[in-house]
Amino acid sequence: MATTTPAAKHTAGAFDIRNFIGLLLGIFGVILVLMGLFGDKDYAKTGNVNANLWAGLVLIVVSAFFMGWARIRPIVVPDDVEPPEIDPTRPGPVRR
Repeated sequence: MATTTPAAKHTAGAFDIRNFIGLLLGIFGVILVLMGLFGDKDYAKTGNVNANLWAGLVLIVVSAFFMGWARIRPIVVPDDVEPPEIDPTRPGPVRR
């Protein structure tokens, strides 16, 4: 009896858009947390709430959500993608 092992799935990996979104939100979150901790706290404008700190913490949580989502449910790139047909009415590179 022959056993076959399933082929490894090719995923988008680091090029998944959720990783880029998570990274950017995380960077902005860290900047806001640092500004909330060490920056000028003008509570009169925000109703006695440290808005930078709370917004930064929320951004870090959302960033972790996006990165976790990309890790748990990766985008699988199909192996058998056929190239599109050449359309003479559309400008662009032509494969020869």
